[in-house]
Amino acid sequence: MDSGFSPFDPNGSAKDDESRGPRLRDISLRMMVPTIITALAICAGLTGIRLAFEQRFELAVAMLLLAALLDAVDGRAARLLKTSTKFGAHMDSLADIVNFGVAPALVLYAYLLDQITSLGWIAAMIYAIAAGLRLARFNVMEDRIDKASWQADYFLGIPAPGGAILVLLPVYLGFLGVEPDPVVAYVAAVYTLLIAFLLVSRVPVYSGKSLGQRIRRDLVFPLLLVIVLYVALLMTFTWQTMTASTLLYLFSLPFGARAWRKRYGAENTTGKPDDLEG
Repeated sequence: MDSGFSPFDPNGSAKDDESRGPRLRDISLRMMVPTIITALAICAGLTGIRLAFEQRFELAVAMLLLAALLDAVDGRAARLLKTSTKFGAHMDSLADIVNFGVAPALVLYAYLLDQITSLGWIAAMIYAIAAGLRLARFNVMEDRIDKASWQADYFLGIPAPGGAILVLLPVYLGFLGVEPDPVVAYVAAVYTLLIAFLLVSRVPVYSGKSLGQRIRRDLVFPLLLVIVLYVALLMTFTWQTMTASTLLYLFSLPFGARAWRKRYGAENTTGKPDDLEG
């Protein structure tokens, strides 16, 4: 009696294999390392949100800083291990929206902006949306085949991780003793909108991508000492160091834009790079 099923063939045939579609291949652990780092960054960002709702704000900010560190590591790990993929790139973008858009906005709102209710929420929401728009524009520009020469050294607008660190400045100041009262909350709301604007602006921001590729031998040890000194200050005087770093970064923005104009401003008649239209 015909059962309606073809006889079982343990060896199979090439034709049958083709009809079933492509076979799944094993994936090496090396391929998974960048994605694991990205997943850990998401965990850090989400944990930061939870800690903020539990009023444990110092740990919440520390989790966001850890997420920023992991974000800096995952892309470099992918390039070092030669495992860069489209999946990893999209995964990283989704992680950035959580870690540098949603999480900082919620931490800042829970710490300070909730004192001015709806206005504080609007400021936090605009920042999160601006971070999403910034990341979308970055992805579009990265996918272009023909890139402008200035993209090797400059971002268009401040990057999302930088925006997250900058927008938390009122929280750092609160940890240093600034009373989180309604007046400070209004100032913080205006400051949050300013950072949101810088995220989506067309301001050229120096990226430093070309730094560190080749270092002169006589500068290796001094550079190591500077890095060790900064890490030591960060671990010992965390919020003072973060406040100083944030203010230094903000003050450096006009100088970076000025350097871009001197180097690339004459590339077209508008004084702006062609990719600013994107």
